[in-house]
Amino acid sequence: MSKVSILGLKLPTDPRWVNLAAISLQDILTDHAYCEQKAASSAISLIQRNPERTRLVEELAPIVTEEWGHFRQVLAELKKRGLSLGKQRKDDYVNALMDNRVKGGHADDSFLDALLIFALIEARSCERFRLLSEGLEDEYLREFYRKFMVSEAGHYRLFIDLANEYFPEEKVRNRWQEWLKIEAEILQNIDVRGDRMH
Repeated sequence: MSKVSILGLKLPTDPRWVNLAAISLQDILTDHAYCEQKAASSAISLIQRNPERTRLVEELAPIVTEEWGHFRQVLAELKKRGLSLGKQRKDDYVNALMDNRVKGGHADDSFLDALLIFALIEARSCERFRLLSEGLEDEYLREFYRKFMVSEAGHYRLFIDLANEYFPEEKVRNRWQEWLKIEAEILQNIDVRGDRMH
């Protein structure tokens, strides 16, 4: 079984992506930094919108700290290499996912979609970090991204677990399968770019 299928993803990343990322190191590190910053900010927003969900608040509070720590780690890596943090770029992948959320329905449906979108982003990030950990020539960066891969896999599982805590497992499973198909279609329609983490 492939690592992609273990994560639940339907479509593997185009193999050209790793080589493109390797020659766009400042760009990929910059995009990675902003991905970590946005992950921390999004987790805070999810807590703010759902303060009554005690387990979610307790589980996401340390995730906020961890993601912000990751942001600082990537900043330190840029500095160590004499590179600077570039400007934040539009994230076509995440924006496309957000465009497919339930709109105008019950608040619970929107909450479920939010959890599953988080899980998808973490799963795809985990897959990309695995590719970097295996495909980069720089041995330090390979280990750097291996550690991120392990972390993202844990976050992916957490968001799936939270979905199963607040919703019937069958409902989660069915909507997750829908999201996997949506995500694969999105990935097929996005250009392969080495300056983007997604």
